[in-house]
Amino acid sequence: MRLTAEFTSEPFEGEGTVPTHADRAVGALRAAGLEHDFGPLGTSVEGDRDSVLDALRDALDAAFTGGATRVTVQIERTDD
Repeated sequence: MRLTAEFTSEPFEGEGTVPTHADRAVGALRAAGLEHDFGPLGTSVEGDRDSVLDALRDALDAAFTGGATRVTVQIERTDD
């Protein structure tokens, strides 16, 4: 089973430097070796179910440890 997960961490800090919570969350995805798309409105990652769910758990933990007050997550199954 393949999944695509998208998440946004808050608080938003406007333009400029990436917030610590967002940077740490993306770092967790990099550490897991997953391809991801990091943008101004959120981060998406896709892959097999176990890899995505494990990496997402680590990314959410990193975001909250980095100062996030809220993380919004959407996960979609992308295979038939």
